[in-house]
Amino acid sequence: MDETENKTGPLVLLTGATGYVGNRLVPLLEQREVALRCLARSPDKLRPNVSASTEVVQGDVLDKTSLDAALAGVETAYYLVHLMASSTDFEENDREAAENFGAAAKQAGVKRIVYLGGLGDDTDPKLSPHLRSRHEVGEILRISGVETIEFRASVVVGAGSLSFDMIRSLTDRLPVMICPRWLATPTQPIAVDDVLAYLLAALDLPPGESRIFEIGGTDIVTYGDLIREYVRQQELHRLLISVPVLTPYLSSLWLGLVTPATAEVGRHLIEGLKNPTIVRDKTALDVFDVRPVGTGEAIRRALKSGDSHSKAERT
Repeated sequence: MDETENKTGPLVLLTGATGYVGNRLVPLLEQREVALRCLARSPDKLRPNVSASTEVVQGDVLDKTSLDAALAGVETAYYLVHLMASSTDFEENDREAAENFGAAAKQAGVKRIVYLGGLGDDTDPKLSPHLRSRHEVGEILRISGVETIEFRASVVVGAGSLSFDMIRSLTDRLPVMICPRWLATPTQPIAVDDVLAYLLAALDLPPGESRIFEIGGTDIVTYGDLIREYVRQQELHRLLISVPVLTPYLSSLWLGLVTPATAEVGRHLIEGLKNPTIVRDKTALDVFDVRPVGTGEAIRRALKSGDSHSKAERT
């Protein structure tokens, strides 16, 4: 028997269910009046983490033929795939994956794709490869002919988020921090709970054209400000020294020594830190009822989640 028969409502496909955002979206979708199906390269690893009513199917966005069965009967598909962590040639792989998914979704009659990308100015000739690739994926999904709702976010603040974990690990382990220029770039962080609220709200949008929504918290800050707020809330004593050097490549090696992120992934993330990532179009606040919190509250929630290191581990 098809496991989705246990739930009524439209069929929703979630890709990236094992990722940071997707993993947190699963239980929220399971509470909705929808039938949930998750795409996974290794279904056996995912099944223990979802409810019995959630169907798990095998598939890979880089294998177009594997997507046909996964998308059959689907009304809304969440595309939360990002191949940066699994490939040095992430731009080409992300391009191919988006093309495969968009074409398969169109063929299957999917009504809407919901995609989470990144902020950044498309007209900036110095936009990092990471952010440019995020935007390209959204464009590929739109030109597939399937209505695509793209949310563009900056730093997602939450325990387990790669960006937040970099900040936490650096601050926890380095009593004296040499702060390169990119720590002064303006950004507009958003709490992971608010990202999830936007993604869920996309289910209830009336049918229409593809749209891009820029989302962020209430504060425009810098990465240096994020570190200082973390220090303040954790009651740490840290010395931050700003310097105009330390290239992104050297920074990634530095991060690789002190954070869980690999140097390669760190390098790609840091390349994006040179670009301002702030909300310029506030349409999302008019369309959705979500009211994001500020940076201080976002960090407080992340620390309260229980995933932060104990103070005994810090010096």
